[in-house]
Amino acid sequence: MHNVKTVVVSVVAVLATTSALAAPSKEDAKRLNESAAVLNELRSAGDSGIPESIWEKAECVVVIPSLKKAGFIVGGEFGSGVMSCKSGSTWGAPIFMQMTKGSAGFQAGVQSTDLVLIVMNQRGADKLLNNKVTLGGDASIAAGPAGRTASAATDAQMTAEILSYSKSKGLFAGVDVSGGSLRPDDSANTRMYGSGKSARDIALGNVSVPLTTEAKAFTDTLGRDVRATSGVK
Repeated sequence: MHNVKTVVVSVVAVLATTSALAAPSKEDAKRLNESAAVLNELRSAGDSGIPESIWEKAECVVVIPSLKKAGFIVGGEFGSGVMSCKSGSTWGAPIFMQMTKGSAGFQAGVQSTDLVLIVMNQRGADKLLNNKVTLGGDASIAAGPAGRTASAATDAQMTAEILSYSKSKGLFAGVDVSGGSLRPDDSANTRMYGSGKSARDIALGNVSVPLTTEAKAFTDTLGRDVRATSGVK
């Protein structure tokens, strides 16, 4: 009887843990929803958004929604966002990220900015999956071309490991965030995937992925073919 009780207690504990991992906090869910909304708007922006020729080459994407100027520069606050990396044509599970120490004067005069980083090659992806990366230092970064200007990309844009885009006041444009630092949000990732899981573990699929509504909405937006629905080329 004692052994039966032990097994029952163990099963209940496992189920409780699985349930907890499959339910992100309200703040995590909000971050996923806001990131999906930013991506959906940016990918539907046509001539003012990310060119599909750039998007198709992306290895990973990082979205930092609603980066606040006052807190980010003056108060030293950090932006919180989500990253996903691609394996073949499939986008992987969301990885929660934090961004700190933006360069001085970043988006001066703008109160709130949505930031999207497109990682263009495996070298950049490997760097971003380390514990911490400094943009412009550890990984090369350039303001990305918008819309059809991709065909006139500069040498810096063509060779950069990461291309950056921002949206403020409804407009998308490339932006320089050199000096900023990105690192995994270990607390949020632990809530979603359990302890001891690195950003690389998540990116490589070495985790049990909770199929939450918010996580699915984010990855669905990444994989959506905007050309089929909006005529974007």
